[in-house]
Amino acid sequence: MSARTIAQLRRQQLLAQRAAAMRAAPTRSERVFWEAVRARRLQVEVRRQVVLGEFIADFFVPSARLVIEIDGGYHRRRVAADARRERALRRLGYRVLRLEAELVVTALPVALRRLRDALVG
Repeated sequence: MSARTIAQLRRQQLLAQRAAAMRAAPTRSERVFWEAVRARRLQVEVRRQVVLGEFIADFFVPSARLVIEIDGGYHRRRVAADARRERALRRLGYRVLRLEAELVVTALPVALRRLRDALVG
C-alpha cells in the first residue's frame, strides 16, 4: 500500500471519528432540526454528520443528493471557506442548502419549508 493510500485511509478514519463525535454532541440548532426530520418525518431519509469526500455534512438526504448545512455565528467568519466547500461538494454532485442556526431555532417551520422546497426543486 502506498504512503498516499495510507494517508487517505487515515484521513477517512479521522473524518469518521469526528462525525461520530459531532453526532454525540450536536449544537442546539442541530438538535432542533434533527428532532424535526429524523425517522422519515418528512417522508425522506435524513442522515446527520455524514462524511462526503473530504467533508462532514451536518445533514444529508441521500435520495436527493442534498447536503443541509446549519450555519451558526462561526460561519460568518468563514464565508470564503464555506464557498470553497460548497463548490467542492457541487463538483461531487451534491446540492447544498444552507440554513441559519437562528432560523432553525426561532422559526423551524420556515426552515422546514425551505428544506421541502429544496427537495422538490
